[in-house]
Amino acid sequence: MIRFSIITCTYQAAAVLQRTLDSVLHQSYPHLEHIILDGASTDDTVSMVKHYMEENEAQEDCIHDIIFTSERDNGLYDAMNKGIMKATGDYLVFLNAGDVFPSPDTLEHIAGCVGEGETLPGVLYGDTDIVDNNGHFLRHRRLSAPKKLTWRSFRSGMLVCHQAFYARTDIAKQNLYDLHFKLSADVDWCIRVMKTAAQQHLPLRNVNAVIVNYLAGGLSIKNHRASLKERFLVMCQHYGFCTTAIFHIWFLIRSIIRKLCEKCYFLIIFFFISLLQRIFAALN
Repeated sequence: MIRFSIITCTYQAAAVLQRTLDSVLHQSYPHLEHIILDGASTDDTVSMVKHYMEENEAQEDCIHDIIFTSERDNGLYDAMNKGIMKATGDYLVFLNAGDVFPSPDTLEHIAGCVGEGETLPGVLYGDTDIVDNNGHFLRHRRLSAPKKLTWRSFRSGMLVCHQAFYARTDIAKQNLYDLHFKLSADVDWCIRVMKTAAQQHLPLRNVNAVIVNYLAGGLSIKNHRASLKERFLVMCQHYGFCTTAIFHIWFLIRSIIRKLCEKCYFLIIFFFISLLQRIFAALN
């Protein structure tokens, strides 16, 4: 049976961490370990995790292995690297504080997408929903996971959210996060993982489901402009300057067209509302 290594990185996030812990605790799939890496938080994180570990031990069935460390690190990607090196499962699942599985059988569904005795695909991936600080649904992620994914697919943007991208652990250990990148190391990492999978002739499999509810407002959102610049450099490194420049020109044109369409949409709605108001006024 496939074993998942869930990696949760957290720092001063007690306000949203509990729902992540509960989401893992209530997974029906038993073959998993949960690696929790705290950056030496001073809020209630440590006591919260200790209570979670006690809850897990008290369960009769589906007791998960939990590894917990609370120590200073050199940022999110450094913590993720530590998690990768501790992982012993077949696949990595990054589920940071505030992120949750959509349902208790999410991992069971994903495991069922790999046949018994089949060579493990290089990556299992799916779709993402965005949630707010209270865990309420906001929207589907704008970029949907493609039916077929290759390392070249990310020329069109990060088509698969990092938390919905389950890399084989052995491949991930060969491709740790590049700490030179402060905001877009996840993009670079996903591309390198897919390249390694292609070199080993391993498929990348779409599990055809939403597999994570992702908390809005990550590092790249909070530092949007700097993130875009760094992402451009990442793409140049993998796809070359000319290809990256052409795709980014298209991104700009597409964005302008979208904004114009949205503006026209609101103008049409405003026109019909005004028209209805005049009709009702005339009837009265």
